[in-house]
Amino acid sequence: MEFAGINGSEFVVLAILAVVILGPEKLPEYARKLANLVKELRRMANGAREQLREEVGDEVADMDWKKLDPRQYDPRRIIKEALVDEFDEAVTAAKSAPAAPIRKSVAPAATDRLAPGEPAPFDDEAT
Repeated sequence: MEFAGINGSEFVVLAILAVVILGPEKLPEYARKLANLVKELRRMANGAREQLREEVGDEVADMDWKKLDPRQYDPRRIIKEALVDEFDEAVTAAKSAPAAPIRKSVAPAATDRLAPGEPAPFDDEAT
């Protein structure tokens, strides 16, 4: 038996303490009050659920809220899926777009050397 983090032996100890502290005369009265409190809390929870259903609608009131728990999401998986989706979209767009013309580089090839005193070529597209 497990109730709110209390196992069976702890529950027995609490029951014995309640009998000793409250006494056998008052124990039934407090047990009734506890039962009424639990009933009232259940009634309030059901009322809140019904009010939510009336104001928002059945589809939201019956929603599985555990699916929206942020603790179940792995940020690494979310980032990986987002990057893969963006990559797939870029590949699809590149396949459907016309090929861009090939531009020649302004910079000289590695084997080309500047003459002494010759200024380096200016690349207006460089950052």
